[in-house]
Amino acid sequence: MVKLFEPYAIKETTFKNRIVMAPMCMYQSDQEDGQVTDWHRVHYPTRAVGGVGLIITEATAVQPQGRISARDLGIWSDLHIEGQAEIVRLMKQNGAKTGIQLAHAGRKATVEGEIHSASAIAFDDSYQTPKEMSLEDIKETIEAFKKGAVRAKEAGFDVIEIHAAHGYLINQFLSPLTNRRADEYGGNAENRYRILRQVIDAVNEVWDGPLFVRISAHDYSEGGMTPEQYVEMCQWMKQQGVDLIDVSSGAVVPAKISVFPGYQVPFAELIKARTPIATGAVGLITSPLQAEEILQNDRADMVFLARELLRDPYWAYTAAKELNAEITAPVPYKRGWI
Repeated sequence: MVKLFEPYAIKETTFKNRIVMAPMCMYQSDQEDGQVTDWHRVHYPTRAVGGVGLIITEATAVQPQGRISARDLGIWSDLHIEGQAEIVRLMKQNGAKTGIQLAHAGRKATVEGEIHSASAIAFDDSYQTPKEMSLEDIKETIEAFKKGAVRAKEAGFDVIEIHAAHGYLINQFLSPLTNRRADEYGGNAENRYRILRQVIDAVNEVWDGPLFVRISAHDYSEGGMTPEQYVEMCQWMKQQGVDLIDVSSGAVVPAKISVFPGYQVPFAELIKARTPIATGAVGLITSPLQAEEILQNDRADMVFLARELLRDPYWAYTAAKELNAEITAPVPYKRGWI
């Protein structure tokens, strides 16, 4: 059987295939209130009709000051539940499992007012200098992730992904390049991991479904995190009940990255083998044969597509045809598909 189209189960949730739509910010929330709009009501269900097994919606802020932009989706208020539940319903109605990425931008937030980070270091000259978070700030943010998980559960999501990558808040604590703290949240790896440990524990108190964590496995800068160093942290995540590591890289500090098709796949492969834990491979994965190779060679368990699904919402059908896989198309498409 073509592995890309094999079902994959985590806990009580079964995904109809191994194709995942990776979270990508759309910046389409109106009124700066974090609410779902018609854009989201069209954008996400279209990929469900297109055959994607799991759709993880864009980075969704657990606190207003944690938004990457003022037009990000939010989950910091009960007022967000109704809109989130609507897009969940529309995606599930069209055959996809649904995920939400709980996020906090930290020093990369571009909203008005004070922003927070592990340490008071700006990303670069174009960004605001953040306030170093107090212990009370950290406690409030951990509670915000927990409340975001409660609202995600109420909205009906199947999967929660904690965003600990791409230079956003949790990543800022994990990397020694951005964490210069002298308290229990800084210094050695165990201390830098502490906030993620506490976020995972808090989410686990209210969530029993599949739990993913997205990491940036390589900082691409001297003195920064490497995939080998992340193995230890991923072992801790596994011990805490994390089900899958979504393995990305970069963006915690400005760095030159050599980008090529599948450039992050070896990181997913390493973490899968040495943790061991299920992984998702992401990053310039565009062709069905490329995706199938990753799975057949046990380099990852799921394949996360990002920009390719912006270009082609029906990529799954293209892949099925190319790989000679039998899949079930939506009823209105069956005549043309057969």
